[in-house]
Amino acid sequence: MIKVSNDAKSRISQLMSEGGFEVEQDFVRVGVKSGGCSGLSYELTFDKNTDEEDKVFEDSPVKIVVNKKSFLYLVGTTLEYSGGLNGKGFVFNNPNANRTCGCGESFSL
Repeated sequence: MIKVSNDAKSRISQLMSEGGFEVEQDFVRVGVKSGGCSGLSYELTFDKNTDEEDKVFEDSPVKIVVNKKSFLYLVGTTLEYSGGLNGKGFVFNNPNANRTCGCGESFSL
């Protein structure tokens, strides 16, 4: 399961609305790809569709979509948002990551 903090829910709702998406119908697609200074990096986009192999989670009202391969790396993760002058934006609090880089955008297991 992937959870979404209240601050992240608010920011996602705002960004989805601004981008022509509806938080009640559309999805936040999260994933992992090779790259970054620690080996793997996170992806976050909005999507209107799901694929057959996607896992879908809902942390009301946000619906999260993850492909099977990425899910193995992200199980138990909480998506958080840190705003303000020193904020980083969206942050993946991933209990599976053994090491992260200084910017928090990549990790390794």
